[in-house]
Amino acid sequence: MTLNPNSIEARDVAYHLHSYTNARRHEETGPIVMASGEGMYVTDTDGKRYVEAMAGLWSVAIGFGEKRLAAAAARQMEKLNFYHTFTHKSHVPAIELAEKLIAMAPVKMSKVYFTNSGSEANDTMIKLVRYRSNALGQPEKKKIISRIKGYHGVTLASASMTGLPNNHRAFDLPMAGILHTTCPHYWREGREGESEEAFATRCANDLEAMIQAEGPETIAAFIGEPVMGAGGVIVPPKTYWQKIQAVLKKYDILLVADEVICGFGRTGRTFGCETYGIEPDIMTVSKALSSSYLPISALLINDRVYQPVADQSSEIGTFGHGYTASGHPVAAAVALENLAIIEEKRLVEHAAEIAPYFQERLASLGDHPLVGEVRGVGLIAAIELVTDKQAKVAMQPPGSMAAAAFAMVQKNGVISRAIGDALAFCPPLIVEKDHIDTIVDATRAGLDELQATM
Repeated sequence: MTLNPNSIEARDVAYHLHSYTNARRHEETGPIVMASGEGMYVTDTDGKRYVEAMAGLWSVAIGFGEKRLAAAAARQMEKLNFYHTFTHKSHVPAIELAEKLIAMAPVKMSKVYFTNSGSEANDTMIKLVRYRSNALGQPEKKKIISRIKGYHGVTLASASMTGLPNNHRAFDLPMAGILHTTCPHYWREGREGESEEAFATRCANDLEAMIQAEGPETIAAFIGEPVMGAGGVIVPPKTYWQKIQAVLKKYDILLVADEVICGFGRTGRTFGCETYGIEPDIMTVSKALSSSYLPISALLINDRVYQPVADQSSEIGTFGHGYTASGHPVAAAVALENLAIIEEKRLVEHAAEIAPYFQERLASLGDHPLVGEVRGVGLIAAIELVTDKQAKVAMQPPGSMAAAAFAMVQKNGVISRAIGDALAFCPPLIVEKDHIDTIVDATRAGLDELQATM
């Protein structure tokens, strides 16, 4: 493909390094450049319209082009365009958003700390956990346990917790002190004749064995997404979170719930923690917090975390951590308006009401010869692609099958996401049945096209 050297696509290739992209291939193909968005749809510079079945990046809960958020940003920009939260300074939007998040939390929380992305939130979590351990006189208690295929970000520290090989390769990661336990994917990891509950027990036993091998006195925290997102939309097996939490309580290990994808309605409840009965000490949130209209994220910490951190800051004289844009007034104002829209339009309730139709329609793809598993909860799901259903194997090299299916589905006007050998779906919470039908029909057509090439 030869790009017009004066085109916007050629200019992108000339000047822009992209995330999660093969840079050499990008030089050959160029990008699809999006020009506008409205509701469930985005439109590219060629005028082609797509159903955005991934809510951008798991995040645009209220849909694209919401004028109320633009107005909220403009009002705040005119009133106080920027101020920081260092050295006893604050501003109204940050205070109101912190208060709102504490009120919304599924368990009793003490304080909110603002960051700018899920990666920053999880990176800051590691620092907080280390700071707390030192405050408690437990300098050896610093290790964090994550999970294989978990996703927690891309900074040096958060990417280390991410349990995906391509986030580590050539970056010299993971860094020391980060461990990865069993991925709770029953379809892939369950043994012959093993029930979901038995598999969940094995996952908990694997975690306990790791804690004992490393030394319980060295383990500070365990981090997990209620539903694993970028690792392939992996729904936990029955009794999993109950059993994992029992192990963590036994060894006095903090539980961190990464709600960056699951938070604010994705699973049919406000938080994934509510869906699965998780009682975290720390929660990280982002994405649907502002529907990604502006960058903002946050950590919610309970008193068990806050009090030692506050004591340590008093002993040192300061809490020596901060981002210029933490709790940025414009981003915080937009987040508050976004949460107001979610509540006023009852989008969490809508997600719960329409989720059965979404899951049932996607499940109908299970009869396709190329589909090995359909999995999901609420308004998040994935289909695992295979060439052999019994052997659970896909085309080689790994990931090529989903990449090919993704391109064909996108050609049919629906944007999904290829993750390994799976196609993921995570539509805005405003999705209706006709959108779901379009998503499923375009996906089936794409799979038929892929099958015809094999």
